[in-house]
Amino acid sequence: MPVRRSLLAAALGAAALLGATAAPAAAAPGEYITVDPTGRIAADGTVTLSGTYRCTGATGPAFIGSSVSQGTVRQQGIGGSSARCDGVEHRWQNSGKPYGQTLRPGAARVQATVVELRPSGIVPLPVFHAQTDRDITLVQG
Repeated sequence: MPVRRSLLAAALGAAALLGATAAPAAAAPGEYITVDPTGRIAADGTVTLSGTYRCTGATGPAFIGSSVSQGTVRQQGIGGSSARCDGVEHRWQNSGKPYGQTLRPGAARVQATVVELRPSGIVPLPVFHAQTDRDITLVQG
């Protein structure tokens, strides 16, 4: 399982890096991702974000990436999970601890993305199926 998490983290990191240099393509009709209005902070600092998504037509592995920012805390990646791009609405939930930062209960900004790593020669290319930014409230618990 640690190898799978490492590969997922590397894939999401590469997609985020490539995505930072190019604007995400518009989602195909009917594709979307939402973020629930409330996120949770556990006693140990782990943040849990969730929402729904719908995507279609992936030919490579697809993932849900999420990040959160708050006040002076810049965007921090919060976990990653696999996505099924089968045209059906699914729930997603990502959890993780911000690296070297502490988030507190209160207002925060979340970005969530559905990204596919589409086979293209030796290096798979990121294809963005949906992305959203949303203001949420982080609560303890």
